[in-house]
Amino acid sequence: MRLLWRTFQGLAKSRNRRLLATTTTRWSGRNQEEREQRQDHQWSHPDSRLEQLLYATYWAGGLALAYHWLGPKKTDLLAKEAPAGKDDEEEVARLWHVTVRSDLPTYKQAQVESHNSAEARIWVTYGLGVYDVTDFAENHPGGDKIMMAAGSAIDPFWAIYQQHNTLEVLELLEGFRIGNLEGGLAETSVETELGSPWAQEPQRHALLKPASKRPFNAEPPIGMLAENFLTPNELFYVRNHLPVPVITEAEYELEIETGCAKPPLTLTLAGIRALPKHSVTAAIMCGGNRRSEMTKFKAVKGLSWGAGAVGNAKWSGARLCDVLAQQGVKPDETRHVIFEGADLDPTSHPYGASIPLAKALDPRGDVLLAYEMNDEPLSRDHGYPIRVIVPGTVGARNVKWLTRIVVADQESDSHWQQNDYKGFSPSTDWDTVDFSKSDAIQAMPVTSAICTPQPGSRVRVDEDKDGGHVTVRGYAWSGGGRKIVRVDLTNDEGQSWHVAELEQEDQPDGRHYGWSLWTARLPVTEAQRKGGDLEIWAKAVDSAYNVQPEKFEHIWNLRGVLANAYHKVRVKLV
Repeated sequence: MRLLWRTFQGLAKSRNRRLLATTTTRWSGRNQEEREQRQDHQWSHPDSRLEQLLYATYWAGGLALAYHWLGPKKTDLLAKEAPAGKDDEEEVARLWHVTVRSDLPTYKQAQVESHNSAEARIWVTYGLGVYDVTDFAENHPGGDKIMMAAGSAIDPFWAIYQQHNTLEVLELLEGFRIGNLEGGLAETSVETELGSPWAQEPQRHALLKPASKRPFNAEPPIGMLAENFLTPNELFYVRNHLPVPVITEAEYELEIETGCAKPPLTLTLAGIRALPKHSVTAAIMCGGNRRSEMTKFKAVKGLSWGAGAVGNAKWSGARLCDVLAQQGVKPDETRHVIFEGADLDPTSHPYGASIPLAKALDPRGDVLLAYEMNDEPLSRDHGYPIRVIVPGTVGARNVKWLTRIVVADQESDSHWQQNDYKGFSPSTDWDTVDFSKSDAIQAMPVTSAICTPQPGSRVRVDEDKDGGHVTVRGYAWSGGGRKIVRVDLTNDEGQSWHVAELEQEDQPDGRHYGWSLWTARLPVTEAQRKGGDLEIWAKAVDSAYNVQPEKFEHIWNLRGVLANAYHKVRVKLV
């Protein structure tokens, strides 16, 4: 190892430190601009002893980075071999990612974002640098963790895992550098957007991957989603339809119109907090969750959500049924409760949605005027100061920045209730669709998703007395308070199925609003090992024995909602 280190250091200080660059167009389908820009670092002489040593050095460094990047423990594998004076070299190396390389092309952020899979090449950014880490990710176990940053920045990951800031790792990373990021580190100045409805958008966690930036819609890396039963607030997916309003506690008011003998009620935030406090654990899922999978069968209109447009949280606040009962509202199966938010469209119309009055009045429905999320005040992105939580119901009905409640004879007339978030036959297209003929989505269907491993990742086969196996983790959920009773997995296209172990709350059926996390160990045959590729399928079963459909072509709809077919992930075995 010491000899390897010295060889590397000598090469690093020589004129031959950089790999010779040759222009390549080996990736078909690239646009001409990228083919002209892209430089592929290849060996100039495959039989060169010098380059073989350099390759060995990079291989050793790659193993170190894999351990640094992917392992739970720190390692000093190469650091122990570093010669004196390394500290100064590390200080220089720590500036590489914030230094423009004039010998490399410049790429736009949109170009980087398009390289988010092994097929398209895996690009990441770090500071000013753009890096192609495809070969690293494909040839090292645990590459699925790298996929969390595919097409985006690794900065937030490295901010968490400080052990990456070593000379060895930085040397390795710089070897993968292919360009500079256009715009660099400059941040958009709010002053340039004065008067814009987007000027006062809140700060978001860097790990959230945007499906759109205005309005802001983003999901966490799917690989992190099953790590916590309660999703951390800052990593909870964000679904905004309009600019985020700015509301202070002092000015906040909630108007409640019931049409009863009592006059309309106006509640302040303090008034809502003074009511009896209740808590419920509930998952919230966007109606378009997993839309990107449905799109692979046939194009749809809507944000390209992965499987991360869902989160599970403990919500706390006042029960809506108590407030309505105090206003004299009586049960009526034909009536509705309309919710309006403070977020306004360009015509000053608010975001709106509605639910059946029966759900709102049912004490077992657990509908809340929530002001806390996981025992913390709501953030602006999640509806501060008040959001209505309608457990078991599609996210679109959980209106944020709630300012008005109306008990009415008709549903909300908002666009999002009448002309969106509805399901249709696979045969219905945009020429034949009639939104008035379809019911608005309320309770969501049963679904599940594999969080780890991720598509295209290299997975190590674990050995024990029973043979080889791979570990798979994910989530499952069903709307309407239906409990998940089973999650089945197969890695042989359904010839055999394996039941996962569930982590879930002990709640009665009908009020089982939180998601279930699951873990499964799937046996791997010798034939599968030799084949190299493995496709894993997951399907969930709820308490009504509703089961996910197998294929998206059977449930395709033009808006790409209710995307709950089997979740399928293909991986490579090592």
